[in-house]
Amino acid sequence: MQVTWAGLLVIFGFTLLIGGAHYLIEGATALARKFRISEIAIGLTVISFGTSAPELAVNILASLKGNDAIIFGNIIGSNLMNLMLVLGVSAVIFPLNVKPHTIWREIPYSMLAIIAFLIMANDQLINGHGNNILEKSDGLILLLFFGGFLVYALFKIPRTEETGGHKNKGQCGCTKMNLFLLGGMGALAWGGQLVVDNATIIAQHFGASQKFIGLTLVAGGTSLPELMTSVLAAMRKKEDLAVGNIIGSNIFNLLFILGIGAVINPLSFEFSLNIDILLILFASLFLMVTLIVRKRLKIERWMGIVFLVMYVSYFSYLFIRK
Repeated sequence: MQVTWAGLLVIFGFTLLIGGAHYLIEGATALARKFRISEIAIGLTVISFGTSAPELAVNILASLKGNDAIIFGNIIGSNLMNLMLVLGVSAVIFPLNVKPHTIWREIPYSMLAIIAFLIMANDQLINGHGNNILEKSDGLILLLFFGGFLVYALFKIPRTEETGGHKNKGQCGCTKMNLFLLGGMGALAWGGQLVVDNATIIAQHFGASQKFIGLTLVAGGTSLPELMTSVLAAMRKKEDLAVGNIIGSNIFNLLFILGIGAVINPLSFEFSLNIDILLILFASLFLMVTLIVRKRLKIERWMGIVFLVMYVSYFSYLFIRK
């Protein structure tokens, strides 16, 4: 009975997360458009931050409760899902054009974030001694990297006339915008608490590790906003929003969310998760190299299929490894 009730609360929590993210995105997008920020910059910042808000809510609460495996599983699983499933489905629906600066700046920056995290989290492997712990100092360094990315995204990416000068669908009244922002944040906080508490109960009941639950159930649920946003953007031929959302969410997850989590409470890292992190790095490298070698600034449908095959293979591997 307890497990059934916990499962229902997890579903309800995910509903709150998805609804909260939706309204947060609506309010944040309207706010961003007042400053005439380009669509790619909106995708990399406002949209990606909004869709990653569920991960932030879940991981802050998990950090306060000391559920380190849930934190790492959620972030790593979400990033893999973003790159393989979300990008794959979006590209299959509609091939995605990619800006040159995305190939040469944003994707490499996301790879730099992965490498930095690998170095910080693997003290035993790098130094030959100590514990694999993401310390508060490591969290501050990750936040510093994130600050640099934020400055770049907001001030170095060209603005566009499309986002200013007239009222459009992305804009709403100030009162409505503020209600969306506050309501979305409240729903995310409550939904995050429900997911963390009840996913842990389910994991303990069935003997599954918190790491497995984080990589699958929690990561999948918190990545639904990215999936829905990018798929909808692809269907509307808003490639900049789709691609920016995916890359920006991955950077946000690794640098800001893990940084905040480590500052709140030092995080103990499981060595076996290096395989999952290296897969994120490989998928990012595959994306960048393929675009460069083919000299076509477009993520074709066949590339989307490759990413989907990779994700199905990885998901199957998780069930074997659990």
